[in-house]
Amino acid sequence: MAPFRALASVPQIAGLICVLMFALYPSRSTLAQTAPTPVILVEAIEEEIFDRVEALGTLRANEQVTVTAQVTEIITKLNFEDGQRVSKGETLALMTNSEETAQYREAEATVREAAEQLKRTEPLASRGVSSEALLSERRRDHETALARLEAVKSRLADRRIEAPFDGVVGLRRISVGALVEPGTVITTIDDDSVMKLDFSIPSTFLSTLKVGLPIEAKADAFGGRSFTGEITGIDSRVDPVTRSVKVRAVLPNKDGVLKSGILMTLEVLKSRRKAAVIPEQAVITRKRETRVFVVDTKDKSRKAQSRMVELGTRLDGNVEVVSGLDVGELVVVDGTLRVRDGQAVEVTAIDKGGEPLADLLNRKRANGT
Repeated sequence: MAPFRALASVPQIAGLICVLMFALYPSRSTLAQTAPTPVILVEAIEEEIFDRVEALGTLRANEQVTVTAQVTEIITKLNFEDGQRVSKGETLALMTNSEETAQYREAEATVREAAEQLKRTEPLASRGVSSEALLSERRRDHETALARLEAVKSRLADRRIEAPFDGVVGLRRISVGALVEPGTVITTIDDDSVMKLDFSIPSTFLSTLKVGLPIEAKADAFGGRSFTGEITGIDSRVDPVTRSVKVRAVLPNKDGVLKSGILMTLEVLKSRRKAAVIPEQAVITRKRETRVFVVDTKDKSRKAQSRMVELGTRLDGNVEVVSGLDVGELVVVDGTLRVRDGQAVEVTAIDKGGEPLADLLNRKRANGT
């Protein structure tokens, strides 16, 4: 028999080599099936959740008036500067009042004289020396003098303009020496200790609107600064054209930065509740299903379990889980596309305190995974 007949054929030899290679060097797919997939987990935390209704509103001061003259006179003194803060009762302007001052002094003297006459007549009338008719006349004279004094005092007060409440005055509209008439604007005054924010909400939200609901408001004038307040009033009527209802909220304004007339975007925070919250990256949406991969780190096998969840309100980068997940459970936030249901995973990091995902990924790279 020829020597070559004792050897296996070439195809048999090639097949044997493939078997040996497969045994010594497993395929990449086989390795992927056996090696745990590195993942980052995040804990489902409990947060206070609100449903948000957006609206536009206009600011106005808590109290605001336009200060005007009541009589025709010349301004003799102005006691305020533009933008000055004033107290209730503080004198803002004085007008010519020489004639009224003289009349007031005259009226005071008349009151004193009438009071003395009445005082002398009362004991005489009680002893029968003076008639009751004279006593009545003296009382009438005294009351008439008091009424005239009050009238002069009122005319004198019309020439003295005072702040009706604590607040900040606007720009001065007149100067000393100007002749003013009833209705002439002198300045404005606003009580800006708190600000009212009036806005409209669709009537479909009436069932959930109530006094005391919190709001968050922002304005372009203040960049990203957020102002918080609460609803203090809801109008009793719905606009038949827009089908919306007027709502008023109050914003504290301790630093005085808010001004009347500013347009603000706001969110009404309604349906307050506590719920489990996870990052949006942990959610996998397929067709009409939303799922997450849950990992029980107490189990030594550390297998990822696919679980269907129901989502609620979406927040900034996070989402509310209505059902399907409990607070404290760990879900896969990085590696969701590589994980399969029931597959073992290698936990490279666990976020339990809201640590940014970018920091966790950097830590993962530093560990060489």
